[in-house]
Amino acid sequence: MDDQECSTRLTQVEYMLVKFDHENKKVRLLLCGEEILQTLQDKGEKVNPNHPTLWRPEYGSYMIEGTPGQPYGGTMSEFNTVQDNMRKRRQEAASVLKENEAVCTVTSFPRSSTLDFNESQLGCPGFTLPDYMPTPVEGGASKSLFFPDEAINKHPRFSTLTRNIRHRRGEKVVINVPIFKDKNTPSPFIETFPNDDGEAAKAAKPDYIYMDAMGFGMGNCCLQVTFQACSISEARYLYDQLATICPIVMALSAASPFYRGYMSDIDCRWGVISASVDDRTREERGLEPLKNNHYRISKSRYDSIDSYLSECGEKYNDIDLTIDKDIYEHLIKEGIDHLLAQHIAHLFIRDPLTLFEEKIHLDDANESDHFENIQSTNWQTMRFKPPPPNSDIGWRVEFRPMEVQLTDFENSAYVVFVVLLTRVILSYKLDFLIPLSKVDENMKVAQKRDAVRQGMFYFRKDICKGGNSVLDGCGSAQNGTGIDTEEYTLMSIDTIINGKEGVFPGLIPILNSYLENMEVDVDTRCTILNYLKLIKKRASGELMTVARWMREFIAQHPDYKQDSVITDEMNYSLMWKCNQIAQGQAECPELLGVFRE
Repeated sequence: MDDQECSTRLTQVEYMLVKFDHENKKVRLLLCGEEILQTLQDKGEKVNPNHPTLWRPEYGSYMIEGTPGQPYGGTMSEFNTVQDNMRKRRQEAASVLKENEAVCTVTSFPRSSTLDFNESQLGCPGFTLPDYMPTPVEGGASKSLFFPDEAINKHPRFSTLTRNIRHRRGEKVVINVPIFKDKNTPSPFIETFPNDDGEAAKAAKPDYIYMDAMGFGMGNCCLQVTFQACSISEARYLYDQLATICPIVMALSAASPFYRGYMSDIDCRWGVISASVDDRTREERGLEPLKNNHYRISKSRYDSIDSYLSECGEKYNDIDLTIDKDIYEHLIKEGIDHLLAQHIAHLFIRDPLTLFEEKIHLDDANESDHFENIQSTNWQTMRFKPPPPNSDIGWRVEFRPMEVQLTDFENSAYVVFVVLLTRVILSYKLDFLIPLSKVDENMKVAQKRDAVRQGMFYFRKDICKGGNSVLDGCGSAQNGTGIDTEEYTLMSIDTIINGKEGVFPGLIPILNSYLENMEVDVDTRCTILNYLKLIKKRASGELMTVARWMREFIAQHPDYKQDSVITDEMNYSLMWKCNQIAQGQAECPELLGVFRE
């Protein structure tokens, strides 16, 4: 494969802004994202178009998103620049903060609630700075009992999304996350909600942590990678192959075990975000007969993909796909093939969530805003991105399931692992395809507590159908047992990543084989190998995921009462430790090993 064919266009890292109160041992989310963003842009891209970093708003007013100033190229040496650019972003953001303020790459803030656990009532000090109380009234954007509207970014897009999702659904969003049952956790675990109009009491489930706002999902941070393919066919092939990898990498990157001040029984945020933006009506969810709506819709608009796009993936499309038939027929008439037409027609079963007046009447031949309005609010594990009109940007795919990690080293490791995997997929023509229903099952398993060590995932046994002499044992892997002739079987993440003799060659050994056949300078090779060691040891369980490390940190905290509750001081201790690790001021060998730099 020509190294220039498929390039990494950008890596998106989302950050939280926090302030530490060392005297009172508290940490708060800092609601100044808009001001920080303006300062960063004024000092960066607005004075230098070639500035190495770009900054964009995110859902929370305590969040910002950073990307490289220019897309990465396709050469191997660029792997050595990923961590350096992430470090620049972190340093840039930190440089405009005040004393005791910090920029953190934490997926989910543990105490995102205004409910005081000692008083069990609303009206206590909140989790934000400035301190705001939620406004569970009709005039509010979210009507949340816990999450104040002031924690939503001030740009009208974000509050409009929040309000319109709730209005379209006909009720507040409902998020129920299973609570982790520790020795002293009440059983059943049941909360009461002061100021509740009855909606929360009806929606909350026993032994679950109840949340009621978009901010509990979209207020989390993640790590995303966008690839530019050399053609539409390559983009469709990559989209399909990477879709099967999404649950595996999500479990490997697990980093969000705490919600609303409680220890949950999940390690990943995916289902929380899915529920937080679920705008389906009761009819669309199948709870009432169809009367005012057109379709039964099986998933939230934030979920795993619903169809493969490549010809080789078509036979594995075993999920019933709801489509807008008029749009499908129009696309077919205009020469779009069946697989792509049904993908687009499926996106358009959703209503627009925002529409600005100045964007209503556009020249669709030269502007893609109407398409992007729907595309950008279908948040799936993979996103297939056509070229914008009148642009030299090509066909792209976005890899979206990863949780953000504490350090630039970890985030770089996950990015490089996925990027290398795309190179190998294209070079060796690998085939990871399994029935899409099995990918959905994998997504559910991936979010469970300690899925990286305990979960079993459906995975294809023979990923080199034609055989490939470069990969020892890869082409004959399907004959390992001599009994099971099915294309896929259940495997542990350790087997998938590191391999198991007679069962599966392992993704890391395949990547190492690829690297041995590439011209890579010593410095870059050393960097890549350190990244792959982290992934290898996370997969084997030798190193902890961030989620597991956080659980153990809280479990060992002197204030923890084995009741699944995370107090202000415990939250402070955890976030301060996370900040020290990210800054290189504290070692954490159980999380990072000894090869961090």
